[in-house]
Amino acid sequence: MNINIKAAAATYLANKIPAGKHVFLALDDGSNKFSKLGGSCAIGNKFQLVIADQADAEYDVVLDNKAGLNLTSATPEMAFLGSGLALDYNNGLLKLTDDSGVLDGAVSVADYVAPTADEQALKAEMQALGGKIC
Repeated sequence: MNINIKAAAATYLANKIPAGKHVFLALDDGSNKFSKLGGSCAIGNKFQLVIADQADAEYDVVLDNKAGLNLTSATPEMAFLGSGLALDYNNGLLKLTDDSGVLDGAVSVADYVAPTADEQALKAEMQALGGKIC
């Protein structure tokens, strides 16, 4: 799959992502290991770019781009991404779009930090609660 990383987004990301790093386009809705949210009523409308030192076997869908990023995503995310995928930067925000319109007007960028045991327990508790309050 291709993603058009527009000039403004490429410039912004060049200052955020060190050369040689892996970048994952991941949902940030509580559905995966990179999401810091515990649960969400709005599945599939929040994305993040996660910067990591190494590849991840679950994030094996290559997103070809002209910005030179080693960018991949996972199969579950692909259900929310359509043709004409693009990433732009405007007014201090990264905006992810496809031919259907805006997918996320505020894509975050974060370094991957392996969760501690306490964080894993908290996330599990938040996910359980999320299913009860949405």
